[in-house]
Amino acid sequence: MKFVARWFALFLALMVAAWLVPGIQVSEGSWGAYAVMALVLSLLNATLLPLLKVASCGVIILTLGLFSLVLNAAVFMLASSITVNWFNLGFHVQNFWAALLGSIIVSIVNTLVSRALVEG
Repeated sequence: MKFVARWFALFLALMVAAWLVPGIQVSEGSWGAYAVMALVLSLLNATLLPLLKVASCGVIILTLGLFSLVLNAAVFMLASSITVNWFNLGFHVQNFWAALLGSIIVSIVNTLVSRALVEG
């Protein structure tokens, strides 16, 4: 049940990010794009992101953790690319800066909604 609540929180966070960030575009009425993007992003966050953080541990320490934002943006862009190219769904991230801002918004909204759904 927690997985469904966290997936739904990520689903809502992606909707907020697409609404706020001009460089993120989703096909009209494409609920499936949000759903698949949430699933792909959660899988990448669970598998690839920890490996990237371990591999770049020194850079993360030197930048006082700011490089983690770059890694999150890269994973966000990769998830978007997988959603568009493998599943033919329209969740497009235009550039790195849109991915960076989108990943920050998704992190904040996802944390708030997850806490409200899982703990509440």
